[in-house]
Amino acid sequence: QVQVVESGGGLVQAGGSLRLSCAASGSIYSGNVMGWYRQAPGKQREFVARITSGESTNYADSVKGRFTISRDNAKNTVYLQMNSLKPEDTAVYYCNVRNWRYDVWGQGTQVTVSS
Repeated sequence: QVQVVESGGGLVQAGGSLRLSCAASGSIYSGNVMGWYRQAPGKQREFVARITSGESTNYADSVKGRFTISRDNAKNTVYLQMNSLKPEDTAVYYCNVRNWRYDVWGQGTQVTVSS
């Protein structure tokens, strides 16, 4: 009943920027957490950033100061602005939307940072 659609991944050189988007649809309700996770080849999925419906944010230490998460509640959309990208940021990035009622993941979008 809740679905998420991601966009914005691609190939970028080190030091460049990308902006990821994730739009949620269905029976969303207010009061939820939207976040981004990533998984590099051969590694576990890891937390990147999260934002609550009250716009409280949290970031992984590895991206703090470089990435910015934001949301547009009217559009049920979460964004991840990624600046100063590094090769170690290369991964599949997944969107997650959750609250007491649901926990939904997107299909993932590839981000590749070349040196």
